[in-house]
Amino acid sequence: MEDAKSPLRWSDAHDGDLMARIDTSVPHPARVYDYWLGGKDNFEADRKVAEAAKAATPGVVEGARENRAFLGRVVRFLAEQGIDQFLDIGTGIPTAGNTHEVAQAINPAARIVYVDNDPIVMVHARALLRSTPEGRTAYIEADLRDPRSILTHPDTLDVLDFSRPIGLIIVGTLMHIRDEDDPWGAVKQFTDATCPGSYLAISHLTADFEPERMAALAGSYNTGPLRVTNRTREQVLRFFEGFELVEPGLVRTYEWRPDRPIPENAVAGAYGAVGRKL
Repeated sequence: MEDAKSPLRWSDAHDGDLMARIDTSVPHPARVYDYWLGGKDNFEADRKVAEAAKAATPGVVEGARENRAFLGRVVRFLAEQGIDQFLDIGTGIPTAGNTHEVAQAINPAARIVYVDNDPIVMVHARALLRSTPEGRTAYIEADLRDPRSILTHPDTLDVLDFSRPIGLIIVGTLMHIRDEDDPWGAVKQFTDATCPGSYLAISHLTADFEPERMAALAGSYNTGPLRVTNRTREQVLRFFEGFELVEPGLVRTYEWRPDRPIPENAVAGAYGAVGRKL
């Protein structure tokens, strides 16, 4: 059952029922993303979807890497604003530039709670996402669509103080939540739990700029159990209700405070923004 290309050893799992809870024949967004980023923690089903999307939408790999770079710039910006605690929902499989690494490089006492709904992600998070001695990290296996299970989790409440500003990070995740599951309502539950001065950072797929390429991406991706939804500028802005966008506002992810040249063939397929709670 172990995939030859993945370094995950089932014996590494902290959950005794991990094998029973993971179906490697079913693709998962975190593992597809890991493949695009050049990782090894993916399986044949994930690679099949990733390659189909890559063939349908040249530039999708560069776009995924730009999304990861956006995360790093956002966390660095928030840490420089004095934010020292983060709730990162849709963590993905650990790779270079994880939220706690960026934040704790600026403030070693920063505290981070990671959330993902893939148990494989949690195995790697527990093994690899080590905090500085001054800071804290925690890892919760939960689903964004159930905010209460995250906000009331003992580990969340132990690590984060919601009476103080928090950086809420939801990067590359909301497009996997269908409209009927009300992603706006879920995000509002999270933002309602934060105090003024907190920040919300989001990246989200869109077809506003390149409709044909992004329609092709969705068409190739949405052939099995996985689903992505391209959303418009107005739909993405709805997530920021009660927040004031910081400069440069809602823009293509690679245009948000860039610190390196934009890849020539990157697909303009995602919005990125950061807002401050009023």
